[in-house]
Amino acid sequence: MNNNLNQLKIFYVVAAEGNISAAARKLFISQPAISMALSKLEESLDVTLLKRSSRGVSLTYEGKILYEQLETAFSAIDEGEQKIKNIKNLGLGKIKIGTSSSLCKFILIPYLKKYIEENPHIKIVIECQSSAKSLRLLENGRLDIALVVNQENNIKSDFLPLGEFEDIFIANKTYIDNLKLREKRELSTNEILKSGNLMLLDEENLSRVFVDKYLREHKIEAKGIIEVTSMDLLIDFAKIGMGISCVIKQFVEDDLKNGSITELKLETPMNKRTIGLAYPKLKSRSDSVTSFLDFVKKSI
Repeated sequence: MNNNLNQLKIFYVVAAEGNISAAARKLFISQPAISMALSKLEESLDVTLLKRSSRGVSLTYEGKILYEQLETAFSAIDEGEQKIKNIKNLGLGKIKIGTSSSLCKFILIPYLKKYIEENPHIKIVIECQSSAKSLRLLENGRLDIALVVNQENNIKSDFLPLGEFEDIFIANKTYIDNLKLREKRELSTNEILKSGNLMLLDEENLSRVFVDKYLREHKIEAKGIIEVTSMDLLIDFAKIGMGISCVIKQFVEDDLKNGSITELKLETPMNKRTIGLAYPKLKSRSDSVTSFLDFVKKSI
């Protein structure tokens, strides 16, 4: 900006008030200081902006042009300042969270329900995708928070653990009985996993990477693998007898109790994993994100 912003502000107030004395009172500066600022502004622009008289001041043609532009500019500045005040006073803000549809349904929604009740002016945006993609978007600054599975300490940002979760294999009891009838003998869990249709998440998913590693380590080579896009579908497909699904046990506890599915007891259980919130360092996050994290910490 070629001209001092303070000089432009003084000119704007003087033009709006139509009187130097009134402008001096409003700006809490002396009349000589105002006159000097106006003179410097006119000198730098090489035009006369104000006509002075005993009744006050009036705008020249050039002064009207500048005043109209400054009116728009200062109005925008005032609006920006007011929005910032609203964010502070009314709790306005926006939080962008990335997570899988299953983690959103079973983990995030219970927290969001109460948080939204207490913070109705905060806008929540949810992006459903794999944990791996959510972590990439978080690192690139395109997400505020990622609700993900932390396995093998693969998360570089700050991490708030929400609890440990156990991966299990489930199936419809009738499906297991039919497998045994087909083989005409009792089958161990490992043999069932090898001979049945194994339904897993896609290969990019961190949970799939975890399961594949377990299967390799225990020399379980499935004859058929069906890739499914979400854990909700894995659960539903297992219920109707399409095959054997690997899911998080806490997500199917009610189904296990009512008998719609059964758990296949592994000879060596899979290691438990931690699910939690990944988020940027303090200096990189907004007040809205900090308030949500503080709320979750109190709710754990």
